[in-house]
Amino acid sequence: MKDAAARRASASLDESSSAPVQAVNGEPDDDEDGTPPRLQFTARNLLVLGGFLAASIAALYYLLPQLAGLEDTWHRIENGSPWWMFLALVFTLGMFGGYVMMFRGVFARGEGGARIGWRESYQITLAGLAASRIFAAGGAGGLVLTAWALRRAGMRKRLVADKTLSFLILTYFPYVAALIVAGLGLRLGIFRGEAPFGLTVVPAVFAVIALAIGLSIALVPTDLQRRLGGWAQHKGRLARIAQKLANLPASASAGMRDALEHVRTRDPALTGAFLFWAFQILVLWAAFRAFGDSPTAAVLVQAFFVGMLGNLLPMPGGVGGVEGGMIASFVAFGVDGGLAVVAVLVYRAFTFWLPLIPGVIAYFQLRKTVERWALHYTK
Repeated sequence: MKDAAARRASASLDESSSAPVQAVNGEPDDDEDGTPPRLQFTARNLLVLGGFLAASIAALYYLLPQLAGLEDTWHRIENGSPWWMFLALVFTLGMFGGYVMMFRGVFARGEGGARIGWRESYQITLAGLAASRIFAAGGAGGLVLTAWALRRAGMRKRLVADKTLSFLILTYFPYVAALIVAGLGLRLGIFRGEAPFGLTVVPAVFAVIALAIGLSIALVPTDLQRRLGGWAQHKGRLARIAQKLANLPASASAGMRDALEHVRTRDPALTGAFLFWAFQILVLWAAFRAFGDSPTAAVLVQAFFVGMLGNLLPMPGGVGGVEGGMIASFVAFGVDGGLAVVAVLVYRAFTFWLPLIPGVIAYFQLRKTVERWALHYTK
């Protein structure tokens, strides 16, 4: 759901894409203390975050149930099964394990990827997660921090852009596939559960279109910018601008081809992508079971992914959009509204709010890792 942010991050990385990485202390885009530009944890940032969290929690966990006429929400939570809640926590750990596995599988294969081990992958992914929540960067805070860390590891800018797009493509491939399979399966009666047309067929059609567009991007030459060089020199300023802009589809093509190569070779990175989403759904399933009965598997999957489209709404950090979208989706599928509210809020507490603290810790660990890389460059 961060496609627009990815495009901005990719555009900021594509200039001088073929240049070798510079010594860390001489990197022009980073601060002297080793922190990425415009991404520093200060007292002001943490104070703003604390106020934002307090307001968000009050709105989601107190006001939303009141407005929805579900005053017994907290009563349900108090009577929830602690064993199912503990299982939800275990599934949360599995979700981040899959995310780290996917990250390492994609970036460890690139130039400079020798430094991206399991520990570094954990630090970058968790710190990026915290950055996407804390910093007001149009949803790109995590991408900016990730790109900074990878550049410090020794990757060229163009390779970082290509690999980032490959990572995002692999991340959302199971998402698109699930919308098609679960949506059409429900509508055709293959899977049990209600099947409203707008939440089954419509998302499946858009997913097919998105998949077709994505696959067609792989047909664009990865050296399109170079191919347009001779033509641009004789066609004036607009042609030269067009040549520079050609780097975006070329980079997208390289990212798509890299993602397809991971799929073709059955790389563990793809397994990590499926685990990332599967464990999220299991967290939501455990949350439903903690307070009542869970919807059928197909309804759970389809309502989950349709609700995730709430990330597209211009909400700070994605807060509110996903909760509202997911609750509305479950209600449309015939799930009890009170149960849906409690389950979704608990799911978000585990997968969205809980990782913030380890994410901040991982950020400071990552800074030490970058300092260690810097010592390697200066020797």
